Amino acid sequence: MFKGFLQKIYGAFSNDIGIDLGTANTLVYLRGRGIVLNEPSVVAVNQKTGRVVAVGAQAKDMLGRTPGHVIAIRPLVDGVISDFEATEEMLAYLLKRAEQGAKKILGPRVVIGIPSGITNVETRAVRDAARNAGAREVHIVEEPMAAAIGIRLPIEEPVGSMVIDIGGGTCDVAIISLKGVVRSKNVRIAGDRLNADIVSYIRSEFKILVGERTAEELKIAVCAVLGGTEPLETTVRGRDLVTGLPREVIITDTDVREAISQSIDNLLDSIKEVLETTPPEMLSDCLERGAFLVGGGALIKGMPELLSEVLKLPVYVADDPLTAVVRGTGIILEHFDEYQDVLIKSDDELSPTQ
Repeated sequence: MFKGFLQKIYGAFSNDIGIDLGTANTLVYLRGRGIVLNEPSVVAVNQKTGRVVAVGAQAKDMLGRTPGHVIAIRPLVDGVISDFEATEEMLAYLLKRAEQGAKKILGPRVVIGIPSGITNVETRAVRDAARNAGAREVHIVEEPMAAAIGIRLPIEEPVGSMVIDIGGGTCDVAIISLKGVVRSKNVRIAGDRLNADIVSYIRSEFKILVGERTAEELKIAVCAVLGGTEPLETTVRGRDLVTGLPREVIITDTDVREAISQSIDNLLDSIKEVLETTPPEMLSDCLERGAFLVGGGALIKGMPELLSEVLKLPVYVADDPLTAVVRGTGIILEHFDEYQDVLIKSDDELSPTQ
């Protein structure tokens, strides 16, 4: 009872914020307003002064276009923090922007979505970065669980629900039942790996060097994991490795499919491994209800059809798959007492909710 009273007092003087801390993009949900930010997870730093020059979309525009003393970095790699200070700066910037016009006396209570299966040390790094950025309370939830909540799957019922979250740095596969993860696997094959495959393929086949951003644009424009009746093609510009001069070539969906084929095969094998270890009753539920696809990878042409063909079960793309995780963190904040069981327990005894 006293804890509930404390929560009401804290709620009156602080904001509730949900964050999908992604390798490619970070989304922010402010309770009472909905999704208020969707920014690339990029930070630009001036190496001479050590100061942050830009964060988010402004920093992403600088990728590959900065002078020597300014570097644009991605502080998260494969879903985990690789540069603690840059992550802290990015979170501080996002929290400040999210609270614009709604600033309260106390720091916000924050729920952050992270990939499943990351280590305690990596989880602790996320907590510390958020606290140092100004959060009063930090709660962690696994991204497949947050996505399941976000797309309104019946996670509290004794029914198996399968979620496949293909993000920028990782692919999370999870079977969820009774507010818990029954089986899960975190695979570091996702959007960034596909971009690297495309860069490598163009370099070896066309002798042209292109950047990561060009590869991302190419993937969005013509990537299709299944061959269609209508061929897709686009023009790509880069540096000719023979002459050193600019050159452009036409890249088709067949080229991109060949470039990413090995990574897609490995991804499919990893998803099948989860099903192979799933209890028969859960497998029956998945066969009946299907699997739900979220994250940026859900938008790759032909991905749901390919998964359905390989896994032998229906695969559905969730409504607005890019925001599923952050919507889940928002629902957790709206009904915090109801969803406390899904949070990864903190070892911080000073938190007012402990």
